[in-house]
Amino acid sequence: MNFSVLKYGSYTCITVSNEKLDAMMAPDIKAELAGIIGNGERNILVDLTGCSYCDSSGLSALLLGNRLCKNANGSFVLFGLTPPVKGMIDLIGFESVLKVAESREAARQLLL
Repeated sequence: MNFSVLKYGSYTCITVSNEKLDAMMAPDIKAELAGIIGNGERNILVDLTGCSYCDSSGLSALLLGNRLCKNANGSFVLFGLTPPVKGMIDLIGFESVLKVAESREAARQLLL
């Protein structure tokens, strides 16, 4: 698996361990997000520290997570974005849609 999932008190953290969040990985991330939300979790943090590339399929997975958390009255926060991934999100204009933090602690603060 190219990501890990850890449940903490009030949130679940998905850590992407593959350097590419692309069409090969997006279906697995989408399925995991749907399962997490389906099990009652509403707050998800996504650690993208190890990810240096994200294509439209990867962005679609992130947007799905954001929408699912929002529909569950929760929060979806990305953190640890590398410059290429942050640049892609900014270029497409998703910085106004997705919550982004510099660190895990800053991301946790956005959940409050």
